[in-house]
Amino acid sequence: MLKIRLTRLGAKKNPFYRIVVIDSREARNGAPTDTIGWYDPAKLDAPVKIDEEKVLSWLGKGAQPTDTVRSILRKNGILAKFAEAKK
Repeated sequence: MLKIRLTRLGAKKNPFYRIVVIDSREARNGAPTDTIGWYDPAKLDAPVKIDEEKVLSWLGKGAQPTDTVRSILRKNGILAKFAEAKK
């Protein structure tokens, strides 16, 4: 199964994450199928950049977001758009 999850980058005690689509059996930093955005919790207001078209496409194909990514998508209104498009 494909998962939408975070891949950790950055220095020690200064994490930076990419939001990727990856097979659930791959390691945390394994080769992703697609990179769809980034998340930087170290900065104020934790900036996020997400390619909405790619996310909606992968969700439509059955990719499952992890709990953390699901909350990020919910805060940016992408899950609401997906639910609306599904109806």
